[in-house]
Amino acid sequence: MITVDEALSHLFSLCRVMPGEVVPLVRAEGRVLSDLVAAQRTQPPFPASAMDGYAVRSADIVPGATLRVLAEIPAGGAWHGTVTAGTAVRIFTGAPVPEGADRILIQEDVRRDGDTITVGDNLDESPYLRPAGGDFEVGDTLDICRISPARQSLLAAMNIAHVPVRRQPRVALIATGDELVVPGEAPGPSQIVSSNIYGVASILRAQGALPHIMPIARDTAQSLSATLALASDCDLVVTLGGASVGDHDVVAQVLGGEMSFNKVRMRPGKPLMAGRFQKQMIVGLPGNPVSALVCAHVFLRPLIDAMLGLPQRALPRRSAALSHDLGANGGREHYMRALVSGDTVKVFDRQDSSLLSVIANANALVVREPNAPPLKQGARVPFVPLSDL
Repeated sequence: MITVDEALSHLFSLCRVMPGEVVPLVRAEGRVLSDLVAAQRTQPPFPASAMDGYAVRSADIVPGATLRVLAEIPAGGAWHGTVTAGTAVRIFTGAPVPEGADRILIQEDVRRDGDTITVGDNLDESPYLRPAGGDFEVGDTLDICRISPARQSLLAAMNIAHVPVRRQPRVALIATGDELVVPGEAPGPSQIVSSNIYGVASILRAQGALPHIMPIARDTAQSLSATLALASDCDLVVTLGGASVGDHDVVAQVLGGEMSFNKVRMRPGKPLMAGRFQKQMIVGLPGNPVSALVCAHVFLRPLIDAMLGLPQRALPRRSAALSHDLGANGGREHYMRALVSGDTVKVFDRQDSSLLSVIANANALVVREPNAPPLKQGARVPFVPLSDL
């Protein structure tokens, strides 16, 4: 058996980075940049007012002073004169500040009477003036990253209408086993409903991949090979079940000598394997529902990131204080289903790898090192978030 870190290293060595493509900005959210993107304009492109008020010279701002209003500049407008001693220009948020002005006197700090304003006594000291290029300048770059809503807005402000991104990996998902039926079908006396494939598909989709659920492969090498042939145009194949070494576990039989590894020193998820099938990367997840979902988080999420050109690394971990005592761990790294609330974490009592109802209520996996000793309430433990906390 190999460690989780070693398994991740093998997966990274097996994968390839997706080629680039260009998409409209409106469809770029969640995608990963394939190249640096340079701003096509400066933001703001001119000194701009940060508030509604009056563009003035700081030297003229004395409580009780009166200034003559020369003009008015709305957002999107312009005035080509110069603010001189004893004058002001009415201005609105986002409008260009005229020559001669070095401060915006907010409208709450003046009294206006016709074409004159009188400076009040208790003045806000902020200049409320945004300098040209205060956000970014022409040529400033956005590094390779996943495009969040805020970054999508930044690209728009940079005047980028089309964005270079990595193509989304196409991932074929193949559930294996004579015992499986699809949801909605009536199971036979010894059959169960295929369930974990839908959670794995959701995890992959959220990470930026395009999952495709294939027909169920039965417990023969011929059936699995036929289903694999349907996935020949995919970038990655993920099987669920059949990844152990029993007489009816066919994934290892099909992979044969092209297997990179087939056991990981972790729980749940020991019967994990990876390799190639006719030059195609294939990852075999365990069949137990929780094992499959845990492995999808621990291995497939970093793998998809690597395929999208992001750094090759494990999922980031955080820490929280135990809300209760926790017993010693066994000889394998244990990913325990848990619920984090604030800075406190509760590890669920039931950790069996078949219990979907438990992981459905979890938002974290507490990570226990092999042979870790018992812990007392309040001890801090590392965890992998399963959702935004």
